[in-house]
Amino acid sequence: MLSRHDAGGACEAGAARASLAPVSITHLQSFVAVAEEGHVGRAARRLHLTQPPLSRHILALEDELGTRLFERVPRGMRLLPAGEVFLSHARRILAEVDVAVSSVKDLAPRRD
Repeated sequence: MLSRHDAGGACEAGAARASLAPVSITHLQSFVAVAEEGHVGRAARRLHLTQPPLSRHILALEDELGTRLFERVPRGMRLLPAGEVFLSHARRILAEVDVAVSSVKDLAPRRD
């Protein structure tokens, strides 16, 4: 029987894929909204959510990334350095998703 390593390096490639965090688009949207609003309540209203699920999205994202993105302050949320770095990436990813969706919709035949 072949080991996973003997099957053409599948072990290494699989391990690299497994280490990638399953960050969802919803988590990215939630993160950007909180970062831009600086407040969970305002971000929740913007996203048409209540605060508890939005807070869970942020906590899940921080857990997946293994670091805190925000400092909780009395009047809201302030980005930490890791959050500042992640914000530019999150915005870029969401913009690319928008472009991809628009491109496909432009090519798709109309359903009437």
